[in-house]
Amino acid sequence: MQTRAAHWRSATAYVRTQAPIFWERYKRERRRQVVRPAHIPCPKAWPDTGLHAAWLGHSTALIKVDGFTFVTDPVFGDWCGFNFGRVTLGIKRLTGPALNHPEQLPHIDMILLSHAHLDHFDKPTLRLLEDRGTTVVTAKGTRDLLRCRRYRSVHELGWGEETRVGPLTVRGIRVNHWGARVRTDAWRGYNGYLIETDRHRIVFGGDTALTDSFRTARSSKPVDLAIMPIGAYNPWIHVHCTPEQAWRMAEDCRSGFILPVHHQTFRLSSEPFHEPIERILDCAGADADRVVITRVGQEWSLPR
Repeated sequence: MQTRAAHWRSATAYVRTQAPIFWERYKRERRRQVVRPAHIPCPKAWPDTGLHAAWLGHSTALIKVDGFTFVTDPVFGDWCGFNFGRVTLGIKRLTGPALNHPEQLPHIDMILLSHAHLDHFDKPTLRLLEDRGTTVVTAKGTRDLLRCRRYRSVHELGWGEETRVGPLTVRGIRVNHWGARVRTDAWRGYNGYLIETDRHRIVFGGDTALTDSFRTARSSKPVDLAIMPIGAYNPWIHVHCTPEQAWRMAEDCRSGFILPVHHQTFRLSSEPFHEPIERILDCAGADADRVVITRVGQEWSLPR
């Protein structure tokens, strides 16, 4: 068995050999331009009745339901990773966020966080959105990553647990993923969510591989919109679903419409840039009009 000293020497040698490659890639990424989205939503123009949505990029969806506005897994920066002063070591966006400053946004009543992974739980963005009038709903064991006193309140939910935020009831749904932010904090939770008002029901899938858990969102009332991840499945199929599986899970919760997220934003896997959206549209076939947003920045309102 390798001694601790020998292990440290081999690890140090590995870092020394890989560091030049890492920093060369990092310098190339620093020079690469982020493509700005062709579509820019105008959420301040949304009325205070009905259900409205915009995809801001990756897993960040802005939702307004009967006058109450919430955002899912907000990431507004061009980089996502660990922050060291002005430097972020991580991954750079391919497509920029459709909106990325509080002045462009309506007041955010609630931030909904699925899990602590860096591309879903972005500390710089969360600090940008700190507001004593904003409530945060997050997974079990993640509140320590937030400056909780700077929000109205912070609620941690486990699977099957629920809380009330304004007119919304939010319930945690079990998903097929994991929640660790670093290798040593595997105890952190990870959720999908069912969000309900008197008139509307919305599912946010967070990050997940295929699971039958979304059947628990079924009731006598339909799900109006399912926000489902469709990218990063090649080769990470054990923790991320394919577009066809995302469609199946949206069908499991009997959703009328689906907003595909988790694609076209960061290079997390090997599938081509447009493949996820093309595959889910192919899967939908004659029901392709149920896929309501296909490009970053597009917006949608539930037909009356």
